Amino acid sequence: MPLLELPAALAKHGYTEMQLCHFHLPDRSPFYTAELRSALASAGVSLHAVLIDDGDVTHPENGERDKAWIASWIKTAESLGAAHARVIAGRQAPTPETMARSAAAFKSLAAGTSLRLETENWHELTSTPEAVVEFLDRTEGKVGLCADLGNWPRPRKYEDLPRIFSFAETCHAKLEFLTPTTLDMEDASACLSMAAAVGFDGAYVLVNGGPGDSEWDALAIQRDAIVNHR
Repeated sequence: MPLLELPAALAKHGYTEMQLCHFHLPDRSPFYTAELRSALASAGVSLHAVLIDDGDVTHPENGERDKAWIASWIKTAESLGAAHARVIAGRQAPTPETMARSAAAFKSLAAGTSLRLETENWHELTSTPEAVVEFLDRTEGKVGLCADLGNWPRPRKYEDLPRIFSFAETCHAKLEFLTPTTLDMEDASACLSMAAAVGFDGAYVLVNGGPGDSEWDALAIQRDAIVNHR
């Protein structure tokens, strides 16, 4: 499906918000971004976030280059009317040096935009709850957290996710399927209960991980599980 047709399709299926990965955008020209923004407005769908799925601000040699590239994508997110931009905290192991480098880069990026920057429990720098909390402390409230239910493996995610969920503003709700139409409800209930326990009231972002033929059906199954759990 062409990206310009997606907002109307989302609205048809009852969705009023979406997230977009940076690599989904086929064209960053002012003409195309204006077209996409118009398509979103016409469909009544808001762009919750652009996910910037590359770059490493902690890289010892290429960090500044990647920071500039990320900043350019934040500008694109602004032009699309996004409310958030999610940026990788870093792909280097968490050390005092890499933490300081990442926090400085994020504070600089946050100062240059009106968007709410978020990061995620993803890749090396934020691979543990201790590292996530340290990063958030170092960025002094200037960066939010997206808690991803699927980025940390079982069984440790059941112990580690509760330690970061109280900081989360967004949740990537990667619920797992046992069959094309059946969720792993034991896992889903455990993960959603973590959110409920801290009063999470941010956006649940559905990520299609279903093995069936219909992506729309997989999204609906996940949506229903979240709504029913609430």
